[in-house]
Amino acid sequence: MDNLTHSLVGALIGQAGLKRKTGLAMPALIIGANLPDVDAACFFWLEGVEHLGFRRGITHGPPALVLLPLILAGLLYGFDRWQARRGKRPEGRLPVSFKWLFLLSFIGCLTHPALDWLNVYGIRLLEPFSSRWFYGDTLFIIDVWLWALMGFAVWFSLRREKLGGEWMRPARLAIVVALGYIGLNGAISTNAARTESIGDWQDVGAEVISSPVPLVFWQREVIWGAPGYGYATKLYSPISGSSDERYIRNSCFLQNWDIQDAMESNSELKAYVYWTRTPVFEQAHDGSLVLRDARFYDPLARDRFSLALPDVQCEELPKP
Repeated sequence: MDNLTHSLVGALIGQAGLKRKTGLAMPALIIGANLPDVDAACFFWLEGVEHLGFRRGITHGPPALVLLPLILAGLLYGFDRWQARRGKRPEGRLPVSFKWLFLLSFIGCLTHPALDWLNVYGIRLLEPFSSRWFYGDTLFIIDVWLWALMGFAVWFSLRREKLGGEWMRPARLAIVVALGYIGLNGAISTNAARTESIGDWQDVGAEVISSPVPLVFWQREVIWGAPGYGYATKLYSPISGSSDERYIRNSCFLQNWDIQDAMESNSELKAYVYWTRTPVFEQAHDGSLVLRDARFYDPLARDRFSLALPDVQCEELPKP
């Protein structure tokens, strides 16, 4: 999920009462909820789409979810001691407990892979013990309804706290509503994947992806993707049923190209093949190969999640 969602989750948990456990609890929760995304630093040393094979991996796995909170707790504890030595520690701050800083940082970090798992991009929850990708296919990566719910709840809770009223109950209620909303979306995705079918795509071993769409949370773009075939989609809604069926098959085929051998000398190709879930082969204007992924085929995302291979020539498939 996006970092605003992660931050709001950390803030909401704090307003639910956990921020009273120790001084600097809110920074521990909010920073902890974003901390696994330190893997974004890979953009400084990786080229092109190599980041696709690195993100949501090692910093989202079990060892990192223990080590990162430990580092964060140590930094926050040291910051509190540093302020105290300089005489700049705020008088209203609660006493700081390293144990609670670690526990709250740990809780914040745990919410991160839980949320990341909910979309179609995927996450390697077990790195470095296993590099398997896990997909929740439940929420769009940016969910404005969660923004609205959690943002309002945090604001209202802070306002109630400032006025001396009961401030934990609104945050706790919002957490329950958010979990119900996620559960509803999970049920919609599961139902869409089970009830939809397109022609003979089930016969070619196609993977079925129930992909949430922006804004309209009750709709799903059901994707059938199979290597060597391309993909097909239907727009599904539990209210109006299915519509907008479309097929996008591979536009070219390859001759005398060993992809395994090519990956040995092309780190971007290796990363892309490792990451892709529903690959699509397309022929560029010059006859070369472009790799795309059916999950991100819309005009706004397709160029950011594609790989051009100018040295690989492919022949156009005959018209059906």
